[in-house]
Amino acid sequence: MHSNLPLTMATYIKSCHLSRSAIVLAFTLYLSLFSCILCVASVNVGKGSGFVQIKGPNFVINGSPFLFNGFNAYWMMNVATDPSERYKVSQVLHDAANAGLSVCRTWAFADGVDDKALQVSPGVYDERVFQGLDFVVAQARKYGLRLILSFVNNYKDFGGRPQYVEWARSSGVQLKSDDDFYTNPVVKWYYKNHVERVITRVNTITKISYRDDTTIMAWELINEPRCQLDYSGRMVNGWVQEMAVFVKSLDQHHLLEIGMEGFYGDTMPERKQINPGYQVGTDFISNNLVKEIDFATIHAYPDQWLSGQNDDSQMAFMQRWMSSHYEDSRTILKKPLVIAEFGKSSKDPDYNINKRNAYMNAVYRNIYKEAKSGGTVGGGLVWQLMADGMGSYGDGYEIILSENLSTDSIISQQSHAMGTLAHMLRSGPENVAVN
Repeated sequence: MHSNLPLTMATYIKSCHLSRSAIVLAFTLYLSLFSCILCVASVNVGKGSGFVQIKGPNFVINGSPFLFNGFNAYWMMNVATDPSERYKVSQVLHDAANAGLSVCRTWAFADGVDDKALQVSPGVYDERVFQGLDFVVAQARKYGLRLILSFVNNYKDFGGRPQYVEWARSSGVQLKSDDDFYTNPVVKWYYKNHVERVITRVNTITKISYRDDTTIMAWELINEPRCQLDYSGRMVNGWVQEMAVFVKSLDQHHLLEIGMEGFYGDTMPERKQINPGYQVGTDFISNNLVKEIDFATIHAYPDQWLSGQNDDSQMAFMQRWMSSHYEDSRTILKKPLVIAEFGKSSKDPDYNINKRNAYMNAVYRNIYKEAKSGGTVGGGLVWQLMADGMGSYGDGYEIILSENLSTDSIISQQSHAMGTLAHMLRSGPENVAVN
C-alpha cells in the first residue's frame, strides 16, 4: 500500500494542474497521511510484543490484562524435524491464529535413541531436531502466538523421566525406581543441563536467544509430574523448589509453571476428596506456593479418570474440579491459573461430535465466567490440535479445525469472548458487567 502512494499523489497533482499553494497543501496532507500509516503500522507491529508477565493474580502484557484461548500441539518439534513436513506446523498455527487462539503449549524435549530424538544421550543433541524447534518458535512468532515450552515428560513417551533414570543406570549409578529422578544428583544434573541448553539456545532462524524471545510465554518444568514413592507431594516439592530456582537463575524474563494436573496432597487433607479417588504424589497447594513458580495449572480428563461413570457424573466432577482450583488459586496461592489440558476423546463410549462440542462449550463458559467475575483464571488450552494426515500422532482427542467446522466455531467464539473481556478490563474493570 505504501509504495503506491507517491505515484498516486503525483499523478493526481499532475492531472489537476493545481496551483503552487494547492500542491503544497496536497503534499502536506500526503505527508500527514503517510505518517499516520506509519504510526498505525508501528502500533500493530508493537502490539503484544512484550513478555507475558504477572501483575497480582493475573497475566499482563505491557501492563495490560492478558486473557487468552489456546491449545496443545505436543508434536510440533517432532514433525518440524523433517523440513518436508513443516507445512503441517505452519498450517496448524495459521488456522489457530484465524480462530483467535493465542497460546500454544508444546514439547521442548525428545529424549533417547529415536531418529527424531533431540537429546540423544545426556548433553548430546541432534542439531537437526533443535532446528525443528527453532522453526516452531519462528512460526509462532510469525503468526502472533505465544508458546509454553515443556522441558521433560513424566512418562516414557519421547523418553521422559524413565529415560533420564536409564541413562544414569547405564553410567553405573545405582537407582531403585523412576522416582529417583527427583532426588538423585546425577539425574538432576542431566535435567539441569537440558534446561540450560534450551533456555540459552539461539534460534538459527530468528537469531534471538530463547531466553530473550517474547514469543515464549512460559517454561514448564515437567509434563504431569507423578511420584509413587511419596504420595504426600513432599518429594516432588523439593525437586520443584530446586529446579525453579535454577530456571530463574538462567532466565528472569519468562514465566515458570510446573506442569501439574492439579491433584491435591497432604497440605489440605480436606481437599483430597476433590481428587478423582486417588493421589499421584503431587500437592497442588504446596507445589504451587513455591515462590519462583509464577502460575498454577490443572489438567482435566474426567473421561479417563472416571471412565466408568456417565457424562453427567463426569461433568459434575469437572465443575467441582475447576471451581475448587479457582478458589484455591484466588484465596491461597494468589497466582494466575491456566486450564492447561482438557478435551473429550473420540474413543469414549457413545462418543459423537456433539458431545465433544457440548463438553468444550461447558468448560469454556466456566473459564469465561470465572475470568469475568474477577477470578485468577487466564485461559484454557484444549488438547489437541493437529493437521490433516497426522494419524500416527492421534490419541482420540485430536481436532483438525478445517475438518471440524462446528468445533472450530466454538473455539473461535471463546477466543472472541476472552479477547473482548480483556479489552473491557483494559478500559477499566468497572466496564465489565458481572451477571
